[in-house]
Amino acid sequence: MLVNPAGGQRGAHRAAETVLAHLAAAGWDAEPVAGADTAGTLALARDRVAAGVDVLAVVGGDGMVHLGLQAVAGTRVPLAVVPAGTGNDFARALGIPRGDPAAAARLVTHGTPRAVDLARVGERWIGTVVACGFDALVTDRANRLRWPRGGSRYTLAVLVELTRLRPLPFRIRLDGGEVPEVELDATLVAVGNTAYYGGGMRVCPDADPYDGELAVTVVEGAGALRLPTILPRLYNGSHLSHPRVRTYRARRIELASAGVFAYADGEFVGDLPIVVEAVPQAVEVLLPG
Repeated sequence: MLVNPAGGQRGAHRAAETVLAHLAAAGWDAEPVAGADTAGTLALARDRVAAGVDVLAVVGGDGMVHLGLQAVAGTRVPLAVVPAGTGNDFARALGIPRGDPAAAARLVTHGTPRAVDLARVGERWIGTVVACGFDALVTDRANRLRWPRGGSRYTLAVLVELTRLRPLPFRIRLDGGEVPEVELDATLVAVGNTAYYGGGMRVCPDADPYDGELAVTVVEGAGALRLPTILPRLYNGSHLSHPRVRTYRARRIELASAGVFAYADGEFVGDLPIVVEAVPQAVEVLLPG
């Protein structure tokens, strides 16, 4: 069971205690794993997976799920997720109970394994959305803020980044889709394996983690005055009807823009250009039956 190496998250620690109590009652042996840092935790998780375990359980938010995916993707070991973070968007997309650690804990022992697609950038496995442009800047800003806590950090980060906003020139190449290449000025580009990011924003409403493809959402050339009229619509998916929003589908997407970086699952991925690929049935996840 992976727990946050940074510590200090009381909700995650309480959820971990709930999982351990459930596993003990069910007669399972469980080993909490937390290294000194993220790299150390991942190394320990990979060692346990290689040695042979029945399940790798992850207690935390999307960042911890991202860490767990690096250890189990491409193996026969299923992933169980106990949401205990700020966004929990991977769990949201797959119907894993949020706000109920006991219900999520029962999936460790009684969940139904299902093969789920992932996205991949280089050697990095991604469960939710690869974001670049405004949304990546917001995530980067929010990760560096120490106040306020919770979802309010993202609200403050949005307000700060809006004051610095400008559309950026992107080149987007799409393999396996109807449109092979797009060049345009964009404020936001998101490539989704699943629909949600940012704590419930349906940025890629058509993303389906079982269809072997990725969904791409592009907000074209919206500046600081226009973008705030689009952002609230991300929560219900109605932004797709906005004239500044374009959508595409592809199995492989190349994103290029000078001086732009990408985030995925709330974690820094790297500077553009990057290639995002769909990997069908890359991981087994224990889900409600």
